[in-house]
Amino acid sequence: MHFIPSKLHCFTSMEKPFSPLIIFFIIFISDFPHLYSPYRLHPSITASTLVHRTHTAVSDFHVINRRTLFQCPDPNPFLQINVSKSSTLLSNEEFVAVIVSGVLVPMATDWIAMISPSHSNIGSCLGSKSFYVQTGDLSDLPLLCHYPVKAKYVSSDPTYLSCEKKDCRKYNKNGKCEIRTCSASVIFHVINIRTDIEFVFFAGGFHTPCVLKTTLPFKFSNPNAPLYGHLSSIDSSATSMRLTWISGDKKPQQVIYGNGKSQISQVTTFSQDDMCGSTFIPSPAQDFGWHDPGYVHTAIITGLQPSTIFNYKYGSDAVGWSDEIEFRTPPAGGSDELKFLVFGDMGKAPLDAAIEHYIQPGSLSVVKAMVEEMRNGSVDSIFHIGDISYATGFLVEWEYFLHLITPLASKVSYMTAIGNHERDYAGSGSRYVTPDSGGECGVPYETYFPMPTAAKDKPWFAIEQGSVHFTVISTEHDWTQNSEQYKWMTKDMESVDRSKTPWLIFAGHRPMYSSYNGLITVDSTFRNVVEPVLLANKVDQVLFGHVHNYERTCSIFKSECWAMPRKDENGTDTYDNGNYKAPVHAIVGMAGYGLEKFPSFAAGWSMKRISEYGYVKAHATRDNLMLQFVNSTRTVMDSFRITKSKIL
Repeated sequence: MHFIPSKLHCFTSMEKPFSPLIIFFIIFISDFPHLYSPYRLHPSITASTLVHRTHTAVSDFHVINRRTLFQCPDPNPFLQINVSKSSTLLSNEEFVAVIVSGVLVPMATDWIAMISPSHSNIGSCLGSKSFYVQTGDLSDLPLLCHYPVKAKYVSSDPTYLSCEKKDCRKYNKNGKCEIRTCSASVIFHVINIRTDIEFVFFAGGFHTPCVLKTTLPFKFSNPNAPLYGHLSSIDSSATSMRLTWISGDKKPQQVIYGNGKSQISQVTTFSQDDMCGSTFIPSPAQDFGWHDPGYVHTAIITGLQPSTIFNYKYGSDAVGWSDEIEFRTPPAGGSDELKFLVFGDMGKAPLDAAIEHYIQPGSLSVVKAMVEEMRNGSVDSIFHIGDISYATGFLVEWEYFLHLITPLASKVSYMTAIGNHERDYAGSGSRYVTPDSGGECGVPYETYFPMPTAAKDKPWFAIEQGSVHFTVISTEHDWTQNSEQYKWMTKDMESVDRSKTPWLIFAGHRPMYSSYNGLITVDSTFRNVVEPVLLANKVDQVLFGHVHNYERTCSIFKSECWAMPRKDENGTDTYDNGNYKAPVHAIVGMAGYGLEKFPSFAAGWSMKRISEYGYVKAHATRDNLMLQFVNSTRTVMDSFRITKSKIL
């Protein structure tokens, strides 16, 4: 049987967020640790805890690493945990069966954690507990130090609690079974994260965990393998592409493409010291959420032709090579046609139904639908506009996200915009003072997804593909008048040659309009500052994420409809930009994160509101820009078009 400690107090995950004044107080206390005393600690800890949980915590598992860790005085001599493998070596991807056996009394609170690195401290953490309060628990020391990559309750095997898998451990003299034990098998999806893995059997649930048994460590057969290659455009010519991938090897590698052409990679990485935090309360990225990212390789593939299919592979003879991959370059800026997908707020979800720090439940079905969309060659590029992986300081989750999008991002240009969950953190200089990035402050994002920006931590850029000019900004950096970004976006949009690229699309993460009534959905100051620039430069389409649903507006300015769409001969809402009035806005944050419902009443500027998972498919010619919201079953839920030909 298991010893199950009594439950301790824990906060709920739905506390209301604190005001900017309280957040300022947290930062003040954090930056002046000499003011600390046991009597001053409680208000700042409580405020930090509640703010952090409001923005990033979604389950009890989220704060498991800071629970009081009890010793399990389990006298059971039969208890075992094993992995059904003949080898202790792991491949780059596999589903691993973890078997617990010898259990005398199965409990609903029994669970298995996947821990990496295997030498992590799963015993006790003897540091000051004030360092660890940000994600939520004020338990006494000792505390569980290391954050599990993922976990599963043993009861996910439906035979466990009913003990359908029995073994007799002792027979009496009459040959009858005197002691029976129970067993179960739990499946984990494992990808190559380079560091060793062990599986740990816990009792007590996530509130009062104690360690029962651990497996031997399992190593990856090739921790230096080149993995998760993804492409992005570096300019509007479409004659060069950037390929980015991860490896455990810091030596330069190669990409081989076309008819034997090759390029050498540049190698970079980042460390805990690059993450944001404070001396008083370290961020998850600096502390228990840290995972070594290995080395990030980038290589520029040159000498390409626009709208052309090429093959490539990456790696080296020393560490091995990726499979050969077929990719398609986007059309050059100024050409006649572009087909692209756009969405925000996707993240990732586990393929094994495990519990993880942060899960975006719609991401799997949306990725699957987009992969099917790409199979007929009807996608030239992809734009993911903010809230990319939702790792939020738990770095291993970036790699699970990269694994998820590889079937997409390895085959077409995958362009991104930064969101609050990549950048924002108190004291980092973010426009919004929230802990949403978990201390990442844009560093992992910009390392994994280098865009054609002017410099680090200036994540705004412009790119032209086909008949479209894209102006992509960071809503998380300063966009006020006279800021560097404001001057850049104004100059960029003023310089667009509409005879070359007749369509101007403006994209970022946080929206200017939304019918959703959630906290800080719309920043009216952002709208008041930037919206006049959009109107002055006759922006056709504005694309935002952040709100987790789909919504389309009229041609809008200052919350008023300056023009309404009309139905064409096919019944499709059509906006006449041959007689331009104002931009059309679309919220496309429905690609994975839990959906947000609309109120029963909406303003007259809201033309369409859909709370379903999906993505937007766009087709731009020189005269028409058609956009369709496609749900995760590939059903078109909304269609609209903008035309340069005046509607009679």
